[in-house]
Amino acid sequence: MSCPCGSGAEYAACCEPIVGGTVAAPTAEALMRARYTAYTRAAVGFLTDSLHPDHREQYDPEGAREWAEHSEWHGLEIIATEAGGPGDETGTVEFAATYTYQGEFQRYHEVASFVRRDGAWYFAEGRPGVRKPLVHDGPRIGRNDPCPCGSGRKHKHCCGG
Repeated sequence: MSCPCGSGAEYAACCEPIVGGTVAAPTAEALMRARYTAYTRAAVGFLTDSLHPDHREQYDPEGAREWAEHSEWHGLEIIATEAGGPGDETGTVEFAATYTYQGEFQRYHEVASFVRRDGAWYFAEGRPGVRKPLVHDGPRIGRNDPCPCGSGRKHKHCCGG
């Protein structure tokens, strides 16, 4: 069975050992993938254990279980990572998770911070991800320039209109 985290690896060789507690996540991204997988499995014990101890007071395991069990999980996209490797003490992972909850499709975008403590990675906190504006890095096309589609028409009367 393919791992829910989207890595393309088999579940048994990817997140299962991390979620099951037999292997520690080697990187912040691996822990992020395992936490997503834990939500798909409603493995609230792992979610609690992988949360930084300083933030566990605010965590609602029963609320997390209800949400996880009543959601249909569609996928995880890792957008960016910064640090969080085997030699780092902190790292961030920007991700988007898609799911359906109460019949409504959702896309959850977050920048998650991770801290390594005593050799183990922990989820510390998350903040909402912000969509960055698209930046066109090619040559600028003027309204009166020929349309790049090759129609021979002015851009303003073709694809730019």
